[in-house]
Amino acid sequence: MASVDTNVNEPDRADTRRGPGLHFWLAFWAIALTNLAAALDATSLSVALPAISAAIGGDGNRQTEAFWAGTSYLLACTVVLLLWVSLSDVFGRRPVLMLALVIFAAGSVVCAVSQNFTVMIAGRTVQGLGGGGVLGLTTVLVTDLAPLRERARLYALISSIWAVGSTTGPIIGGACADAGQWRWIFWLNLPVVGLGLIGIGFFLKLTRPSGDTTARLRNLDYFGSTLFIASVTAFLVSVTLGGSQFPWSSWHTLVPLCLGAAGMAGVAVFECYGTSTPFIPVYIFRNYSTTAVYAGSFVHGLILYSLVYYMPEYFQAVLGYSPLIAGVAALAQTATVVPCAIFVGVVVSKTGRYRWAVWTGWVLATLGCGLLILLGADTSIPAWIFLTAVSGLGMGILFPSITLALQASVLPADVATAATLVLFFRSFGQAVGVAIGGSILENHMRVELQQPETASLLPPAIANIGAVALASMMKNMPSGSPLVMALRGALVRTFQVIWATMCGLAGVTMLSQFTIKEYSMDQEHITDHRFQQEKQESGQEILRLGSDRKDGE
Repeated sequence: MASVDTNVNEPDRADTRRGPGLHFWLAFWAIALTNLAAALDATSLSVALPAISAAIGGDGNRQTEAFWAGTSYLLACTVVLLLWVSLSDVFGRRPVLMLALVIFAAGSVVCAVSQNFTVMIAGRTVQGLGGGGVLGLTTVLVTDLAPLRERARLYALISSIWAVGSTTGPIIGGACADAGQWRWIFWLNLPVVGLGLIGIGFFLKLTRPSGDTTARLRNLDYFGSTLFIASVTAFLVSVTLGGSQFPWSSWHTLVPLCLGAAGMAGVAVFECYGTSTPFIPVYIFRNYSTTAVYAGSFVHGLILYSLVYYMPEYFQAVLGYSPLIAGVAALAQTATVVPCAIFVGVVVSKTGRYRWAVWTGWVLATLGCGLLILLGADTSIPAWIFLTAVSGLGMGILFPSITLALQASVLPADVATAATLVLFFRSFGQAVGVAIGGSILENHMRVELQQPETASLLPPAIANIGAVALASMMKNMPSGSPLVMALRGALVRTFQVIWATMCGLAGVTMLSQFTIKEYSMDQEHITDHRFQQEKQESGQEILRLGSDRKDGE
C-alpha cells in the first residue's frame, strides 16, 4: 500500500471526549437544510422544462430561452461563489448566509409568478446569485465546524442531504408538471428556506474574526474579484451560446470566449504579482495533486449535470414517460448517491485514507457513462435500471471524496478558500456540462432531422424545431406512427453522442487521478469562525467536534 504523506500538518490533539452537543447538531442540520433547497431547485426544473416551455411560450423560435432557464441559474451561481465567501470573511458567516438565502427566496418568487421566459430567466438569475452564497458558505462552514478527519462524516451527511434533494427533485418537478402546477416547484422553496433561516438564526453561533471591519473591507481584492467575475461570465456565456444560438465560428461566440479566456489569464497574473491580498491563493495550484483534484471536480460537475438535465429528456422523449414517471425513473441513478456518500464518509473518517474512493468513483463513472450508450428506444425497465445505476454509484462516491482529497492536500490555513474552489470548479463544470449537452442535443438532432429517412416524414412546421419543444410535441403524436419512431431513433442517436462524450471525459480524468498523492488527514484545525461552545446548566462546556486546541496541549 502506498505511503501517506504526513508533511502537510500535525494533528489537532484536542480533547474530543464529549463530542458535539445538541446545539451543534441543530446548527449543522440548519446548514444542511439550506443545501436541500438548492438541490431541489437544481434538479426539479429539468424534468418540468417541456411543460414550462409549453405553458409560457417556449416554441421552436424561443428554444434558446427555455435552455437559458436552466443555464442562467448555474452561470450566476458559479460566478459569485468566491465573492460570497470573501464577504463572509469580512461580515461573518451567519449574516452573509442569511442574506444569500433571502436572495434565493426572492428569485424563487419571481420564477413562481413569471408569465414569460424573460421574467423566468431573470428570476433564475437572482436564484443563482443567492444559490452561489448558499452552496459556497455551507461548504466553508463545515470546515469551520470540525477538523479534517471528522469533517469526512459531516460532508457525507451534507452530500446525503444534497442527494435527497437531487433524488426527490425530479419526482416533485414531474408531479407538479403533470398536474399543470409547475409554479409550485418554486413556491416549495420558501418553507425550506424559512426553516433554514430560523435554524441558522437561533443555533449557528460563530466567533467573529479579530480586527476592524473597515480594515478587512480595505483588504478585499476588489480588482481581482471584479475581473474574475467578468471573465468567468464572458466565458460561460460564450460556451452557452456556441452551437445553440450562434455558430462556434460567429463573433457572438468567439469575442466573449476570447475575452473570458484572456481575462482569466489576467486574473492569474494579477493574483500572483499584482496584489498582496489575493482572493485566490494561486500558490496552491503548484501542488500537482491539488491541481489534478480541481480538474476532477470540474469534470465531475460537468458529467453530473449532463446526466441530471438530459437523462429525464431521454425518459420523456424516447421512452414516452410522463414528467412524474421520468422523475421516478431517475431514482435508479440518483438514489445510490446517499448510501455511497455515507459509506465513503464513515470509511474515510475511520481509516484516514481517501485515495481509494477517488479512484473507485472515477472507474465507476467511466464505466457507467459508457453503459448509457446502450440505452435505446425499446430498452426494458430492468435494463435501464442497471445501465443508469452504475454512473450514479460513481457520482455518489466522488461527491465527498473529491472534497476531502483537496482539503488534505492544502495547508490548514487555506482550507476554506480551497474548499470553495472545489465547489467553484464543480459549479463551473455544471454550467459547461449543461451547455455542452444542450449544444450536442440541438446540433446533432438537427443533423439527424436532415437525414433522408427522417426528413421525408417531417411536416414543414417542425422541420427546424428545437429538441426540447419537439419532445413536448411528440406527446401529442400517435405513439406508433412512422414519424414518432423515426424521431425516437434520431433522439437515441443524439443522446448516445452525449453519453459517449461524458464517457471520454470521465476516462481521461480517471487516468489523471491515479497519480495524486495521499496526505495525512490528521491535521490542525485552523479557523477564525469557530463554533461557539454550548454551556450546560452545570457550567461545563460541550466541546465541538475536535475543536479548540490550546497552546501547550
